[in-house]
Amino acid sequence: MTGRLSFRKRDNFDPLKEMERRSRLRTEEKLKSPDDSLSRRRKMSVFFANSFVCYLFFLTIAVLMLLVFSLMFRIAELEEYINNFQKGVRYISSENSRDILQSDVFSYFLSTHGRNVSLCTVVLALVTPTLVFLFFDYLPRIRYPSGNSKNMKEEIPLKKRIAYRVDVFFSMHPSAKLLALLLGTILLIGFGGLALHATGNEKLGEAIWLSWTFVADSGNHTNQVGIATRVVSVSITAGGMLIFAMMLGLISDAISEKVDSLRKGKTEVIEKNHILILGWSDKLGSLLHQLSIANKSVGGGVVVVLAEKEKEEMELSIAKLEFDFMGTSVICRSGSPLILADLKKVSVSKARAVIVLASDENTDQSDAKVLRVVLTLNGVKEGLKGHVVVEMSDLDNEHLVKLVGGHIIESVVAHDVIGRLMIQCALQPGLAQIWEDILGFENAEFYIKSWPKLVGMNFNDVLISFPEAVPCGVKIAKDGGKIQLNPDGDYIMAEGDEILVIAEDDDSYAPSFLPKLNSGFLPQFVIPTKCPEKVLLCGWRRDIDDMIMVLEAYLPPKSELWMFNEVPETERESKLIDGGLNISDLKNIRLVHEEGNAVIRRHLENLPLETFDSILILADESVEGSIVHSDSRSLATLLLIRDIQSNRLPSKEKTPLSWHSEPTDNCWERQMQHASDKSIIISEILDSRTRNLVSVSRISDYVLSNELVSMALAMVAEDKQINRVLEELFAEKGNEMCIRSSEFYIYDQEELCFYEIMIRARERGEIVIGYRLEDTDRAIINPPNKTKRRKWFLGDVFVAIAHGH
Repeated sequence: MTGRLSFRKRDNFDPLKEMERRSRLRTEEKLKSPDDSLSRRRKMSVFFANSFVCYLFFLTIAVLMLLVFSLMFRIAELEEYINNFQKGVRYISSENSRDILQSDVFSYFLSTHGRNVSLCTVVLALVTPTLVFLFFDYLPRIRYPSGNSKNMKEEIPLKKRIAYRVDVFFSMHPSAKLLALLLGTILLIGFGGLALHATGNEKLGEAIWLSWTFVADSGNHTNQVGIATRVVSVSITAGGMLIFAMMLGLISDAISEKVDSLRKGKTEVIEKNHILILGWSDKLGSLLHQLSIANKSVGGGVVVVLAEKEKEEMELSIAKLEFDFMGTSVICRSGSPLILADLKKVSVSKARAVIVLASDENTDQSDAKVLRVVLTLNGVKEGLKGHVVVEMSDLDNEHLVKLVGGHIIESVVAHDVIGRLMIQCALQPGLAQIWEDILGFENAEFYIKSWPKLVGMNFNDVLISFPEAVPCGVKIAKDGGKIQLNPDGDYIMAEGDEILVIAEDDDSYAPSFLPKLNSGFLPQFVIPTKCPEKVLLCGWRRDIDDMIMVLEAYLPPKSELWMFNEVPETERESKLIDGGLNISDLKNIRLVHEEGNAVIRRHLENLPLETFDSILILADESVEGSIVHSDSRSLATLLLIRDIQSNRLPSKEKTPLSWHSEPTDNCWERQMQHASDKSIIISEILDSRTRNLVSVSRISDYVLSNELVSMALAMVAEDKQINRVLEELFAEKGNEMCIRSSEFYIYDQEELCFYEIMIRARERGEIVIGYRLEDTDRAIINPPNKTKRRKWFLGDVFVAIAHGH
């Protein structure tokens, strides 16, 4: 049954219907996926097109190569022909005839086949790069003639890869542009000369020279004759114009880049034995001033400043400074002290001293940055020739910097120095001016030098051996170079010991013979017992806990320390404890807290201002970031306090005021000065310009904190040994600078020379370094004419180095 049915179906099979069915199926398939068929066709057409272009390209190259090889074979045949011809004409003995014959043969060769070779070379050199440039994109696809089309799509075209490599090469090699321009010029002259030789009548050498003239001067091609020669000449001239335009562009860019690098401070400083300052702050002006004075004796020096500011901005700020640099050159460079490349740019390894300034940021941030700078300096491969002087903001961070930097680090803690100095000046009026004279290079300063001729002498004899200096210490060689201030008078100078003196300059003093003196007898002056004092601190400093500890060491028992500021009383104790102060350890002073604003008169009137022995006006922590604001606040507080004090004076002590008083009477100023006789006020001034406002009226003493710190930095930069001296003089223990009444050393109206007063002071274990007369305002340190006798009065005072309290 099955076979019958199948047989019947075969009998009913219609070929036409089967063909229609198959055609219909094919049509439906085409309708279902028209995109696939079209994409397949496009791929096939692109493949055949690419293959045809590639084959045509290689065919052209092959034809040109065959032409070149045929020309080369032809040249070889002609050379062989010339050699055979020369052998056949040996019977000609005349050398001139042989030269003429050879020149005819060579002229024939050069005039015909030589020009053809030149023409083919030029055509091949022009056509080949053009074809390669046009069909570069198809070259990578030859790798995959039968491969996957997906890989062909992902393959980066060769043209892009070559362009990328060229771009990288030009960016990595600064001279690549110049070399490319030089290569282009050589190729233009060479191929231009071949083209002129092929189209004209000039010899090859003359044609190359003519091509150079067309490149160098665009007007030299006007005398050419012939269409082909003129076309070649114009082409060479156009190429020469393009080359010279590119050359001018490169030269202009190079000059602009050089000027820009000079303007921005990118060039390297080629100096040695210079002072390098890292960072920028308000202290830089006074620091440069002190370094300029220090270098004056040697005709000037070089100071290099590296900061994260624009070079033009730094130079403009330095140009506004109102002082003479006295031959010292200041070079500014823009960069970061944390980058070794920038440090190398300023020759850090050849500097005789490096000064790292604290920034105007938060205390911890500033010290952290200084620490990173010291770590960077340790990474200098060449090493450091000189020492490093760092300005620290917090005394607690000093040991970290010394731990990292080692023996080359000398630290100056700015706030600690100023805080101790303000306390010393408050307890001893006039000491601020003395420190200003000693720390600066304008007057007398510290120097250390060895004098072999003094070996074997005791220190008392050494003390009167320098007419132009005052010895005040010894650097003991056998004690590892330790500096001993105010040593015992019977100390014998040993070999290698050095003398610490206060002198005008390092070359202005020398030992001389011992003078004949008659010092007489020291007065039997009994130092009176100190009475309890009452001190007021206006403002809050971040190191106020250290100041309290110094006052604890200086003040006698039962003294009072009043603290007047805007910090809430509930927070003060916690801040003092965080700073390391244990209030229960205070034995000599009692803390009294008052809360208020020091620039508001109503708040100040609540204080017993007329009862204080000393008043310290601090640069408050809240405004220390702005020196103008801080000084304005300090000046306003000073004037308010003096006015309140003058109004609280007894009526008989007041100067009567009158509306009809002449302006020259200055009644208000006289009242202020009279109030200043009752108590001492020390103001912390940050800007030296504010000093004039305070000093003119003479109603207060002042401490120029920024300028004094700059002086200390400059002095330590010149000689790092001086830092040991300053540390002891500023400390609450050991030797200190002090002001002594004349009753300590002389009788009233006694005639003595300065040497004789120094001898009397040695009986008390002190060293007198200067004096201030009763009718003068400034002290004289290291006075001249020390053997000249004069009459002294009880109103005179002396400046001495003595053991502390």
